[in-house]
Amino acid sequence: MKTVNVSLVGVGGQGIILTADILAKTAAIAGMDVKKSEIHGMAQRGGSVSSQVRFGESVASPIIQQGTTDILVSFDKLEALRCASLLAEGGRAIVNDMYLVPVTVSSGQQADVPELDERVKGAIADLKLLDAMKIATEEVGNARTMNMVIAGALSVYCPFDESHWFQAMEELLCGPKAKLLEINKKAFSLGRAALLK
Repeated sequence: MKTVNVSLVGVGGQGIILTADILAKTAAIAGMDVKKSEIHGMAQRGGSVSSQVRFGESVASPIIQQGTTDILVSFDKLEALRCASLLAEGGRAIVNDMYLVPVTVSSGQQADVPELDERVKGAIADLKLLDAMKIATEEVGNARTMNMVIAGALSVYCPFDESHWFQAMEELLCGPKAKLLEINKKAFSLGRAALLK
């Protein structure tokens, strides 16, 4: 199979790095060669965070070149607009239907982005909007599982069995995090079901 390029983008504190780690671990469990890279920016201050995961039979470099992303996963609509140029022709995007007002906007240093929804839809041809926070809070009962809802949606576009994803989650959510495993699996399954609707 050809190498698949996945770019995960969003804002610090949304669980992007853990989601990328689970994707990379899942691909490895499925027998793929995997490379991962990440850029933290000013994550602790709500700054941009991105992580790139590449998987296939043989992956030479962890870096995804501009315009070669097969799957863009954005945890925020503004980041989706900002990163739309990462997508390859025919690439697809899963975008969390959320807008976190940047500090530069809330502090008056920059104007807000007008008509954000329309601009995101105009910039990305193959777009799936997912209200991951609503699913996490209303159906799972835990807002902190939003990233696992998004991971579940992403799984629809990846060639891995659900058992591979769950094994990766079991390996990464161990120790003190182990008590959160079942609720994260539930969030994953609901995210997957939401994208398949």
